[in-house]
Amino acid sequence: MTNRAHKSLGGLSVQSGGQRAVTRALPQEVPVALVFDGTTQAVMMASPSDIADFAHGFALSEGLIDSLEQVEDFEEITHDRGIEARFWLRGESGAALKDRRRAMLGPVGCGLCGIDSLDAALRALPRLPDDAMRLTRAEAAGATDALRDHQPLHDRTRAAHAAGFLVPGQGITVAREDVGRHNALDKLIGALAREGIDPGTGAFVITSRVSVDMVQKTVIAGAPVLIAVSAPTALAVDMAENAGLTLAAFARGDGFDLYAHSHRITDGDTDVA
Repeated sequence: MTNRAHKSLGGLSVQSGGQRAVTRALPQEVPVALVFDGTTQAVMMASPSDIADFAHGFALSEGLIDSLEQVEDFEEITHDRGIEARFWLRGESGAALKDRRRAMLGPVGCGLCGIDSLDAALRALPRLPDDAMRLTRAEAAGATDALRDHQPLHDRTRAAHAAGFLVPGQGITVAREDVGRHNALDKLIGALAREGIDPGTGAFVITSRVSVDMVQKTVIAGAPVLIAVSAPTALAVDMAENAGLTLAAFARGDGFDLYAHSHRITDGDTDVA
């Protein structure tokens, strides 16, 4: 199989004035199997790019591993019909993982697929520390616009989500794309972990709505601020409030809505709220 993130295909464009042949760049999606010590823990549909970042980020954000120190080796194997991301874990980590095997099959955009209990779906989150990380109002308002400069797959296909890491005074320093919004965030989390970057030093920026699982992944990763282009769900707001996460939504150009822990967004030396 090809690992290109997009493929050009012909189609027929039908408009009120007639029809014409067109060629479009369409995003690819492939099954990615996450295999730990020979046992498949999850199969997710994802864009075939930055697979190592996706696999490590998914493993961390879903609690399959607690840190990269548990990983003894990693291998990415491309097959005709998909990709295997193979982990080998150290010591007792593999045995512990077998006890909580999820055996999940997830379509693109599936954030809670394979969860087999309500308690697991609404897992308890740690409380984020109230550290010194602060963003200006201008940085928060311009975050999603800044992320657009890091979306080559979306520019080609108009069908990909992105997640970016916004550092105060530096802008978007890391970004990842995928056809699935959860996958894009997992890729970002994995990229930061593999590069040794502390998520607590910046904000996550996403090109989607904010559902419960996006809040969960952000808090588990340790980012204190989540900025989204679209709306949050009511439960996502409640979860952000309880976890100490600053949540900004509808961030587009000149403004945004703040729903939780607004003190991390400042206007000069003064909190926005």
